[in-house]
Amino acid sequence: MAATVAMVSGSIGGSGAHSICRSNECVLSAKPLFGFSARRLPILPAKKFSGPALMPITTPKASMTAEVEDGSYRDTEDVPIPKVIIDLDSDPDATVVEITFGDRLGALLDTMSALKNLGLNVVKAKVFLDSSGKHNTFAITKADTGRKVDDPEMLEQIRLTIISNLLQYHPESSAQLAMGAAFGVAAPREEIDVDIATHINIFADGPDRSLLVVEAADRPGLLVDLVKIITDININVESGEFDTEGLIAKAKFHVNYRGKALIKPLQQVVANSLRYFLRRPTTEDASF
Repeated sequence: MAATVAMVSGSIGGSGAHSICRSNECVLSAKPLFGFSARRLPILPAKKFSGPALMPITTPKASMTAEVEDGSYRDTEDVPIPKVIIDLDSDPDATVVEITFGDRLGALLDTMSALKNLGLNVVKAKVFLDSSGKHNTFAITKADTGRKVDDPEMLEQIRLTIISNLLQYHPESSAQLAMGAAFGVAAPREEIDVDIATHINIFADGPDRSLLVVEAADRPGLLVDLVKIITDININVESGEFDTEGLIAKAKFHVNYRGKALIKPLQQVVANSLRYFLRRPTTEDASF
């Protein structure tokens, strides 16, 4: 069953994406990623949620009284798992974003406005229903060029902006999201064990590329970090999908090495590099 809502287009002048680079971050040279030129890129250190300072964008903290974004707030024990999907594969001309939170979401007009304030156009919006709930999808492009968004830093800005709005208008989602520990009204009831949550697999994806699948405990900046770790070992990231499902993040990247699929030894290098980064202890936990 599908219902299409009114198409939305246009641009509201915004401040653009805030940089998530900090002076104490490690900077590495990286190869072109998602079609962008080579540049020096920061890697955010792995940290535990310790407060709003972890948030790379300025967003209002949700209050205990829920604001309603064209929907209704229901305080029940059966809270669905929030899902935010950023898809660069399904549409050649736009980046597709899908948001699901059971059947609790409205038209998300404030979310669309927040995306426009990042310098983006929402060129199409659609809603469809299935057994998992109500799915709100947006096709977005850059306001200045009309092209799809493929810069990892901007994609992370989009993801965190959507999650921030979700926490503001649906504070009951706070305990279901890893971000709730930093700037929600309630932290998750259980802490994810990174060793158990981390899964890395690489599959054949034709003769010219491989499919890298990563599952890990979510945190701010994770999408940017993953891409930078991959490109630092000279692996090209063509496109992909990044899903936030409650406390877990799932990424799928189409990757290649010099235009070819990754051979077994290189697959092991990629997996070991990502596994080390995702599982390494934080500074305060490490012993010297």
